[in-house]
Amino acid sequence: MHVLQVALRLTYTLMVCMLQVSSMSKRINIVLPDTTVAVLDRVATKGSRSRFIDRAVRHYVETRGRESLREQLKAGYAANAERSLAMAAEWFPIEEEAWTVSQGIQTKRTGKTKQR
Repeated sequence: MHVLQVALRLTYTLMVCMLQVSSMSKRINIVLPDTTVAVLDRVATKGSRSRFIDRAVRHYVETRGRESLREQLKAGYAANAERSLAMAAEWFPIEEEAWTVSQGIQTKRTGKTKQR
């Protein structure tokens, strides 16, 4: 998967997560273990459970999206490392020649020779 595709996928995920909760909501029925409900009751009042769960889900999705992007980018860079090194080695003599020529032009303009 290309870096651009990964970035677009993450952007889409973040846009979905950042959508403001509008007046349109949907009631769902979920089943949670008693221990999870006990934790939920400790951190959110009964009137704010839905808001708390909404924020928690959005945070989870955003965090997972970032982690996934980071892993995919690392894998892409690792897969292309050998090719990148080969390209750098191929272009190095050309860049070195261009730099040498530019230094020669500078020396002619200023009349000074640079000491190394």
